[in-house]
Amino acid sequence: MPRLSLPLALLILVQIGCSNESDETKNSTDFDLSLLNRAQTIHANALTIDAHADIEIPGKPSMYVGADGLSKVTPKKMQKGGMDAVVMSLAVGPMPRTPQGYSNAKTIAQTKLSAVKALVEYPANNTVIAKTTDELLSAHANGKSALILGFQNALILGTEINYIDSLYKSGVRVFALTHMGHNDFADSSRTLFDGDTGTREPDAEHEGLSVLGKNAVRKINQLGGIMDISQLSTDAAMQVMALSTTPVIASHSNVKALTNVSRNLSDEEIDRIGQTNGVIHIAPFRGYLFDSADPEMDANIRKIRRESGIDESYLYPFELYWEIDDPVIKKDFLTRTSALLGPIGIEEMLDHVDYIVKRIGIDHVGIGTDFNHGSGIIGFNDASEALNVTVELLKRGYSEEDITKIWGGNFMRVWKKAETVKR
Repeated sequence: MPRLSLPLALLILVQIGCSNESDETKNSTDFDLSLLNRAQTIHANALTIDAHADIEIPGKPSMYVGADGLSKVTPKKMQKGGMDAVVMSLAVGPMPRTPQGYSNAKTIAQTKLSAVKALVEYPANNTVIAKTTDELLSAHANGKSALILGFQNALILGTEINYIDSLYKSGVRVFALTHMGHNDFADSSRTLFDGDTGTREPDAEHEGLSVLGKNAVRKINQLGGIMDISQLSTDAAMQVMALSTTPVIASHSNVKALTNVSRNLSDEEIDRIGQTNGVIHIAPFRGYLFDSADPEMDANIRKIRRESGIDESYLYPFELYWEIDDPVIKKDFLTRTSALLGPIGIEEMLDHVDYIVKRIGIDHVGIGTDFNHGSGIIGFNDASEALNVTVELLKRGYSEEDITKIWGGNFMRVWKKAETVKR
């Protein structure tokens, strides 16, 4: 694997160090460069995996892409940041639970699948779709980037589980049953608000999983897929873990004890994931790393929500910007709330990693960015900056073995177990 480029911040640091003759500055620069060299070595040797990112359709306008107008996980950005693989999710947002809604959801999933296939067919990307752990290891050994296909929101399935077989045959290996809003399979951690009627979904429709949802878990286990509990309600997540014959992952979920928003994981869920040998992947998503504990700030954010035309009375006022349909209003909402929240960076993200490690151990934590869906923080705003995370992990005293587990080793353990159970 080629030697990684210096992150911009450290390049600036080096330049400052070269112009300052004080011993203190020289020692600081040498220390940071030493950490950078160690981080580069870790990324060169480890198999690094981002457990969740959304798929951007080329040419389709998006407010979530990078400043260059491209996906935050392009092959070039992955290579620059030393990222070997990313789970690309065939995800859809809320839609009417009608035949037309199910059809539209399936069409979106197929369009995203076609976009991923087109990406890997372009030789310059040097990228493959990995359908097995052996294929992923082979790609890594041959210096190729790899994409693992994921699935999010059983709305794509309509009201039957048969389409899961087709998705698996297409290469999907990671399965999450919900996005925002309940569906016919499971309850979501984030209920929908109807602006026309002023009503919100009940917190529970199925008290967790429906019969369809339980059958889907069994089907995914039989095929050798990985169950992903991110964005399920607590009851649904606990039921998936009780049913699943293999460990589960949370592909992009943070800690509710540190950031009290509905889609983050409670201590009960965290403990259960540890007991079942699963993995929680922490996301650099500002809205899930910040707790609105300041009453004045909370009131200000609710005011912005009212002015944006969305439900300001809901318990978690700063996270549900997906309810805004107008892209101009949505961008304005995000800009204004971001200004109130202030800077959030890798330190806040790694506090969540530390929490998981202290509570259930190093074998149960990973990173799932949720890039291309609003995620990104100072220092880790796309795949090219992944090395910055490793530098900060080293500063916190994590060993090379620890970091190798966080950056993909734990994910691989779960995937291998799913393959073994299938066999």
